[in-house]
Amino acid sequence: MYLDGLDGLDQKIVQLLIENARISYSDIADKIGLSRVAVKARIQALEQKGIIEEYTTVINPRKISGAVSCYFEIEATPGCLPEVTELLRRSDTVTQIYRVTGKDRLHVHAVAASSEEMEVFLHTVIDTLPGVVSCSCHMILSRIKDIKGLRL
Repeated sequence: MYLDGLDGLDQKIVQLLIENARISYSDIADKIGLSRVAVKARIQALEQKGIIEEYTTVINPRKISGAVSCYFEIEATPGCLPEVTELLRRSDTVTQIYRVTGKDRLHVHAVAASSEEMEVFLHTVIDTLPGVVSCSCHMILSRIKDIKGLRL
């Protein structure tokens, strides 16, 4: 199992937080049979160990009028890969960067307010990246399943 390093109570806490990151310590305590203070201590320990990395709000770009979401598969020469990743990391349009298996390949997600803004991003950022061997762009039409982080 993914969570072998966690005891059963921590696994239950993590599952409840995955379902609703805004759940209160008291509500978690009621569901798993611990005190609110014990739940808070366990969650703080999970955060300090880096098991829980963050709590966030996920915005659905499709619900914002005109927003465009794309992903790019970028192959760069090995010597340019650090510079390419740094240039992409600095762009506000880029939301995620993954190093994936293959020929020095990056999987990059980007969200722009409009197709015009995405085109500017293509011309000013993607097209200017050094050492790019190949790049493909795919527009995301709909989100069918989108899980953040580990699922139990």
